[in-house]
Amino acid sequence: MFFSFFCLNGEILLHLKELLFHIILYAVFQFCLVLLGLAWSFSLCFSPFALVYHPFYLLSKSHANLPACGMIIIEELRKGRISLKKKWIVILALMLFPLTAIGIFFTNKMMYIRRLTDEELIKRESDEGHYHHEEFQQLQKEKVCIPSAFGYDLHGYFVPIPHTTRTIVLCHGVTVSLINSVKYMKLFQKLGWNVMLYDHRRHGMSGGKTTSYGFYEKEDLAQVVKWLRQRLGESAIIGIHGESMGAVTTLLYAAKPEASANFYIADCPFASFQDQLVYRLKTDFRLSGQWILPLSDLVLKWRDGYRIRQVSPLDVIDKVKEPVLFIHSLYDDYIPCEQSQQLYARKKGDKRLFIAPHGAHAMSYSENKEAYEQEVQTFLQTFKLNENERGE
Repeated sequence: MFFSFFCLNGEILLHLKELLFHIILYAVFQFCLVLLGLAWSFSLCFSPFALVYHPFYLLSKSHANLPACGMIIIEELRKGRISLKKKWIVILALMLFPLTAIGIFFTNKMMYIRRLTDEELIKRESDEGHYHHEEFQQLQKEKVCIPSAFGYDLHGYFVPIPHTTRTIVLCHGVTVSLINSVKYMKLFQKLGWNVMLYDHRRHGMSGGKTTSYGFYEKEDLAQVVKWLRQRLGESAIIGIHGESMGAVTTLLYAAKPEASANFYIADCPFASFQDQLVYRLKTDFRLSGQWILPLSDLVLKWRDGYRIRQVSPLDVIDKVKEPVLFIHSLYDDYIPCEQSQQLYARKKGDKRLFIAPHGAHAMSYSENKEAYEQEVQTFLQTFKLNENERGE
């Protein structure tokens, strides 16, 4: 899924699975021809990708082994028909644009990660016994639309329980929607809590063009909590439960000075986006992030306005004053359990850590249901978060 360049017997072979990058590089090639003052017809004789290899030879005295199609530009350079300034512009363009294309490829994977369809998600959650479509459709709930500070709307449902203002906000993970939160809704309903389910930006019913793994999502969460405070009052107990990216969003919000929730439950968060990306590159593609991440970081800042290092719960967890329950499956091979352990170790004040003995990523509840429910109840009781007089 990446550029693969092979140089063999003076020929360049390029395996490119993304047609977009072929178009980009070809456009760059045409631009260089114009800059060099060469006829457009010459482009028919060139593979645009052969030129990626040429800059390493342009300053060399020997170029006998260059592909024949590249000889035209080399001869133009040798005969002095092209100025030195233009030569360097072409060299830099041909070197930088492919790198930019790689950065665009990686940031596309991040910003526009494939989401599960409602049908796929409903089937998965139904097969696991967490979701019954007819039951959810008939549930007494209030449809909610909350404006985001970024110009789109956040959509979700407020599910009330009579005679209480205690409320839990549920933040789902990446690629899914609030349908994934229904299992946690049932858990808190049994404990007598109102529930707020909503879709993150670019997921489910909500607007937004990109996924930012917590950077912009934490600001949307702030709007959700603000909406609840206006409705329920300042004395209401409000907690936030997040899973995976939702857990990262939860912790990043919790560290904000204006955060007003009373407690947080973080189920399988990563500690650092950068470390998580390095881990996934190594695990999924056997690649080092040593050069890919700095390149992608620059492109991400240009395209979506933030840096990878700005999505790091580990850097801000010491600012969280309220109680936090960290949950992680011991054998999570997508986000290793050690990341929650790092967060737990750095968190000051009230905290608990539950390492679920069974389950893969985001499966702590599904594979350890009774233990999970008991741990949540113990957490609420330990820090007196389930008392009616504080929530009403």
